[in-house]
Amino acid sequence: MKTLLLITSLTLVSHSSFADISDIDAAANTMNITELSQYSENSNDYEKAYADYRLAITANIIGQRQLAADSLNNAQQTLETMLNQHTSADSQALLAAVYGMQIAFDNTKGAEYGMKTAQLLQQASELEPNNPRVNLVKAINAFYTPSTFGGGLDKAQTLASQAITQYDLPCDTICWGHAEAYTWRGLAKQEQGDLSGAMQDWQAALDIDPQYGWANFLLNHQAVKQ
Repeated sequence: MKTLLLITSLTLVSHSSFADISDIDAAANTMNITELSQYSENSNDYEKAYADYRLAITANIIGQRQLAADSLNNAQQTLETMLNQHTSADSQALLAAVYGMQIAFDNTKGAEYGMKTAQLLQQASELEPNNPRVNLVKAINAFYTPSTFGGGLDKAQTLASQAITQYDLPCDTICWGHAEAYTWRGLAKQEQGDLSGAMQDWQAALDIDPQYGWANFLLNHQAVKQ
């Protein structure tokens, strides 16, 4: 179940061809492959990498595996090039998320990217201790990592809660992930049997972003089950 969540989640999170982060999020929420592809082609640096990241997940969900793989590789290449030129906590966090997806797509890459992911997140935390996207990616990583290896659901909840608090800080440019942090915390609660708490978090995600498709899907899915 957790593997499926990773493949589907980070996407279910207008527009000129030159996108900002909110444009990319809006296209991802509606699974708009055409817009995400345009944003990737016409953007540079972080925005291009972020567009490719969201495009990779969206393409995978609708079964376009080659596009997903290509987009993920493009995001990785862009971010690695950027970090060779300039250190940035946001770029480190996004690259860690990309590495995590690479592992999810092909678990034989775990040995190659697992250590790199941990190093990137540690460096990002040292560079910007109050960056919420760093703690969000750390929470996602903890969600999929057994507690015996330093992860676990309790740690995922703690890190997601830290991210949620940090999202209250002012943000001007790179601002994605607020609703996502609530959604991941809700997933950790669900895995631990706290469905009421999970649904409260998913509703909080929709209060932040009413168009956030993933939280809406999770709430509707529970409503149907009940």
